[in-house]
Amino acid sequence: MLRQKGVVKPHQPPVTDNAQARIVADFQRYLLQERGLSPLTLLHYVAVMEQFLSERFHNRAPNFAMLRAPHVTGFVMRHARQLSPMRARLMVTALRSFFRYRRHRGAIATDLAACVPTVPNWSLSTLPRFLPAATVERILECCDQTTSVGRRNHAILLLLARLGVRAGEVVGLSLDDIDWSTGQITLRGKGGKSAQLPLAADVGAALAAYLRHDRPRSATRRVFLRHRAPLVGFGNSSTISSLVRRALKHAGVESAHTGAHVLRHSLATSLLRQGGSLDEIGELPRHQSPNTTAIYAKVDVTALHTLALPWPGGGR
Repeated sequence: MLRQKGVVKPHQPPVTDNAQARIVADFQRYLLQERGLSPLTLLHYVAVMEQFLSERFHNRAPNFAMLRAPHVTGFVMRHARQLSPMRARLMVTALRSFFRYRRHRGAIATDLAACVPTVPNWSLSTLPRFLPAATVERILECCDQTTSVGRRNHAILLLLARLGVRAGEVVGLSLDDIDWSTGQITLRGKGGKSAQLPLAADVGAALAAYLRHDRPRSATRRVFLRHRAPLVGFGNSSTISSLVRRALKHAGVESAHTGAHVLRHSLATSLLRQGGSLDEIGELPRHQSPNTTAIYAKVDVTALHTLALPWPGGGR
């Protein structure tokens, strides 16, 4: 309206029709349509490649025939030391994927993907980040349920804590994914895979109350919506992690890990300490590999005591 009245200048869209932008856009379509990657992973991959192309070729059209192994390894060495191990591994994975894609398209003759160095990753070298069961209950109890936003957040926290739902699955949850007649919820996870889980009584009650009384009117089928305009679903999973971070702070919980995934790990750890087997625990968070579930065995110190061998001189 202000532009029509001449109060502000006409909008000038950014100039993106250049060689680098077209290459990145083609790569993005490939990741989305052929690889089926999630939107969040897509953003990380694209950001890495935009940075690589910008540093290597500046504003010029990329000449991939001039790329050599030192250009790739130099980029990784410059940036990996500034990133966490997880982010560094994501960076090198994005680079390998891009170079394989360009070689498949015939733009690169050399196997540059083989030149990307590997970020050290020692299997089972860390403990899963989790909170004690009593702390999780305190977080749920301290959630403000006197407002519509608070009741929405409480329903989200229950999904994370009771069913081990991923943050991205909360964002993408649709009204059609809840089957009230059978008491089941369909979760659409990584790689487009879906799974059905039983809807716990307290989770179902919180969801029903939110949908009946607190969810804003909207044409979207997303379950959880913003409470400020525009009344649409959350943009990405980082919003859910921020929600969990605020809930921990409100409950007075100090933790080195404050993202949404900490509640998923806490659920698996709690099930293990209640006597659940690793196979049973892997079914709820829908682990594809038993090795993913095996890491939780490290937190069962009581059970591990029975396996510990005597240490020479340990009795002194």
